[in-house]
Amino acid sequence: MRRLTSLSLLVGTSVMLSMSACHKDGGGLFGKKKEASSATGWTYNDQKMGGFSVAKNKDQQTGPGLVFVQGGTFAMGATEQDVMGDWNNIPRRITVSSFYIDESEVANVHYREYLYWLNRVYGESFPDVYRNALPDTLVWRSELAYNEPLVEYYFRHPAYNDYPVVGVTWKQATDYCKWRSNRVNEKMLMDKGLLSKADVNNQSDDNTFDTKSYTAGLYEGTPGKMSKSAKAQFKNADGTPRNAAFEDGVMLPNYRLPTEAEWEYAALGYIGQNPGPSKKEGKHGEELIMNKQVYSWGTNTSGLRDIRRGSMQGQFLANFKRGSGDNMGVAGGLNDRASIPGPTRSFYPNTFGIYNMSGNVSEWVLDVYRPLNPIDGEDFNYFRGNKFQTVYQNENKEFEKDSLGHLKMRDVTDEESANRLNYQKGDVINYLDGDSLSQVEYGYGITSLINDKSHVVKGGSWNDRAYWLSPGTRRYMQEDMATNTVGFRCAMDRVGSPEGNKFKTGNLFKKQRQKR
Repeated sequence: MRRLTSLSLLVGTSVMLSMSACHKDGGGLFGKKKEASSATGWTYNDQKMGGFSVAKNKDQQTGPGLVFVQGGTFAMGATEQDVMGDWNNIPRRITVSSFYIDESEVANVHYREYLYWLNRVYGESFPDVYRNALPDTLVWRSELAYNEPLVEYYFRHPAYNDYPVVGVTWKQATDYCKWRSNRVNEKMLMDKGLLSKADVNNQSDDNTFDTKSYTAGLYEGTPGKMSKSAKAQFKNADGTPRNAAFEDGVMLPNYRLPTEAEWEYAALGYIGQNPGPSKKEGKHGEELIMNKQVYSWGTNTSGLRDIRRGSMQGQFLANFKRGSGDNMGVAGGLNDRASIPGPTRSFYPNTFGIYNMSGNVSEWVLDVYRPLNPIDGEDFNYFRGNKFQTVYQNENKEFEKDSLGHLKMRDVTDEESANRLNYQKGDVINYLDGDSLSQVEYGYGITSLINDKSHVVKGGSWNDRAYWLSPGTRRYMQEDMATNTVGFRCAMDRVGSPEGNKFKTGNLFKKQRQKR
């Protein structure tokens, strides 16, 4: 009898240990174990424990058209003699966070897609929205040139589909970036089943998808067909369905124009300058930025022509103007094969895989122009042009959207900023250059052409000499002006590891064993 009792205890203990192991491993009789907070012990995504939803750690998806740019330190500014005598690009060391940037300039076909959407959604009620977005095709006209075919056909003819859009203002370019953000995120929600494709052709006026309006609960939309896992993820504590939040990781950050620092850093492409360290040297590259280069294709081909042996030896690496009256060379031996802008994915890409950071078209960037970037200014993610905003709330503390479906925003006031440590004004465009502290004034139209609507233009164009192909050069235009030499490309913030997907942030060392 005693032996039977002992055997029963042994079997019972084994069963309990087995069941406990199954519970610990996430399977067996007790089902999958839920992840718990390391701070409180409460389980995540558990309706019985309050239903706090936490998405699994995952890498940021690369948005359509983008390439990843691993950030780092570099000397921003001129890399050759300042032949213009502007002294507006004095070199200084800064750090740029990792980000994404378009592989090539925004093409005519991309911008026509944008116009088609605006006309379809707003054309009946708000026709000015469509008209104000049209590029100025008259930029091709010249008093002493026959360019009427380019006025008529460059933007519209399918032969120019993949050519960079020109004649766009800075304001038009920023509006395009906002539209692109919404369309990409809308498509991602459709793929997840959170929105139905049936709503695409029914949107108009204020009933249009806007990422910020959606996350604020001002755009419902028709739910699509969700998988079981998606239904389990996107529900409230009471079990009812909910909209996706940015914390769920199913939407991307906004597309935007790159900052001047980002654009210049991406153009230089220092990541490809490392010849390949040996195993003994490790994988460090701290000194790569010491190898100064003039153009965006690196030090291995420092001139304007390809010096590698092969079929492309001697060919021009960019689209630019060789000299007076020479935009493309001689018949039978064209030097860059482009009298005007060439296709967006032509010419020599840099080591990040980005096309035409030198030549083809100059490009708008986000920054407001000032002649001298302050040497003692911010050295991390430098940017001039901040005019801080926050979400507008009505008298009932409710969010609202405008007549086009966008979430209403308002400017941050100086009173709201007065007691902050990191900034004291809502509009800091003139900080250290144009404000009362700097004692600098720009008499726009009298002593200069610089004001708060002057934005930086980077990179040389098809009609520029080689000097302007250097990424350190800078020019500016008013945000409501356009030319046939200026286009743009979009950028996007990087979240997560600065080294890229499938990498962890920080130097992760093994735990040291404690001595007994």
